[in-house]
Amino acid sequence: MSTEAPSNQRPVLSFGEVLIDFIVTDGAPSLDTANEFVARSGGAPANVTVALARLGLPSAFCGVVGSDPFGTRLRAELAAEGVDVSRLRDVSDAATTLAFAWKDARGDGHFWLLRGADTDLNPRDAESAGIPSLAAIVIGSVSLAAASSRATIERAVEIANASGVSVVFDVNLRPAVWADPNEAIPLCEGIARQSRLVKLSLDDAAGLFGAGITPEAAIDRVRGLGPAHVVLTDGERGCWFATADGKVCHVPAIRVQAVEPTGAGDAFSAALIARLLASGWAPLTETDVRYAAAAGALATTEPGAWNGLPNREQLDAFLQSA
Repeated sequence: MSTEAPSNQRPVLSFGEVLIDFIVTDGAPSLDTANEFVARSGGAPANVTVALARLGLPSAFCGVVGSDPFGTRLRAELAAEGVDVSRLRDVSDAATTLAFAWKDARGDGHFWLLRGADTDLNPRDAESAGIPSLAAIVIGSVSLAAASSRATIERAVEIANASGVSVVFDVNLRPAVWADPNEAIPLCEGIARQSRLVKLSLDDAAGLFGAGITPEAAIDRVRGLGPAHVVLTDGERGCWFATADGKVCHVPAIRVQAVEPTGAGDAFSAALIARLLASGWAPLTETDVRYAAAAGALATTEPGAWNGLPNREQLDAFLQSA
């Protein structure tokens, strides 16, 4: 008899950037007119791991921060959320990564990263992370834009695939972190080919496949790369997913009084991972995707990436009332 823990009792490990978000608070639709900011903990992979912890899943984070006050703060805040930070390193020769976040006149979120210690992630981090004992790993494209962190992600995916550990690729494309944004396309496609779940936004799809692409066409393009599960989000316009037979279905957004969109996509990803782990990675259903959409909606009701991330009880109650 196997003594291995069920996949939903093993940790989910996120790789990549953890950082301080400086979020525009005066309503300016771009940085060139913004005057007021608030500092919050963030970074897409870190947001996912906090969201998973709040949903009751064992979660862990692998990344690098600077030996500075922001690095100390991030380590402490992740640990306070119940995230395993034993794989989080600090370095003295680089500062903790920073980002600026704002929303445009349409309400969509935008980000500008000032890269620092997060790019120091190296393949040894992947090799010592205990990937074979995990339920899944979560990765994004930001780490693919720097040589060392890219090699780390590629090594982590290689180990995960060899060990039968599911790979979740939350594309989260940030063109500004690339010297040539076109370099992101083959790298993202290569990771998608090795992933079990790919989650992307319509903006991600436009960056990868060209402006004007429809959600349906984008999902078909990603499914053609091989992942079993593909979901595309587009803020208040809802989300789309592929069924087991390849049909693309739309799930409307759940209306809330949105305050700020930072972290909404990461809450969505975490809730979807929770559903897939609970079902044993069964084909996605509308109920699964609506659950994720509800988590994303709740995340927008508080400022900052972490404040609005729901726990399981809050999410269940919200779904009952929606």
